[in-house]
Amino acid sequence: MARRRRHEEHENHEAWAIPYGDLVTLLLAFFVVMYSMSEVNDGKYRVLSNSLSEAFGGAPHSAAGNAFTSTLKPIQVPLPDEQVRGMIAAGLPDHHLASSASKPQPAAQAAPATAAVAASSTATQAAATPTAQTTADAEGQRELDRVTDDVSSALQSLIAAGQVHVRRYGSWIAVDISTDILFDSGVAHLSPAAIQALDRLAAALAPWPNAVRVEGHTDDRPIRTAAFPSNWELSAARAASVVHLFMDHGIAPDRLAVLGFGQYRPVMPNTTAAGRNANRRVAVVILGRNAAPEAGL
Repeated sequence: MARRRRHEEHENHEAWAIPYGDLVTLLLAFFVVMYSMSEVNDGKYRVLSNSLSEAFGGAPHSAAGNAFTSTLKPIQVPLPDEQVRGMIAAGLPDHHLASSASKPQPAAQAAPATAAVAASSTATQAAATPTAQTTADAEGQRELDRVTDDVSSALQSLIAAGQVHVRRYGSWIAVDISTDILFDSGVAHLSPAAIQALDRLAAALAPWPNAVRVEGHTDDRPIRTAAFPSNWELSAARAASVVHLFMDHGIAPDRLAVLGFGQYRPVMPNTTAAGRNANRRVAVVILGRNAAPEAGL
């Protein structure tokens, strides 16, 4: 009897389809869950937004949101702002958020009253300050007018001769004195005629408390001596000589200042003899009330 031949088992080449289907099903479920978690609940968002707006003194953003929040019964449990933010981050139910947002805020109510009092006080001070400042400025201007009159009277003869010029500006007075009557050429020692003129000027300034600044000026002709290497030193030394005379006449040193400008602040071109003569000068600047002697003009 013939032996029956055993058939070979058929190999299944589609066995991968089962785990593949399971994997696709799991991925689908994963993305469905992720999508559901990413959706924003518009109704809850409007309730939270309107509750926070009303708690901080604002109006609801929409009528629908206002109607919806009016149906809530918030529990009056005061919670710090940090806890409210923690609730929002944790996604707690709406009634907890409404409770924390509608809490009483005595400190916030007291703050506007304090701010109003402070604003009122500031406004009162601001209203009073311009009036006081205006009064002080007007008094300072009248004081400078009187100083101008005293100086002009003391130097009247020299003003008439054109050797002294008194000019009144907004908050200061400039007395320009030609160096022809003060110093000989190339020296910083006061001449006898200069001492008489400056004595009268010092007597006019002594009763007043105003700061005084003495400025020395030269023409552009160079000088180079052992005592004065340049016009800087010459102009400063001449101004210092005038300051020493003022101190000898009782003017307090802390009211005085010395500046030397050399040839760099001319009032006329140095191309003519008249222009150079005008530029060789000493300017006595009398400042307004409460100004420092070194203050800028």
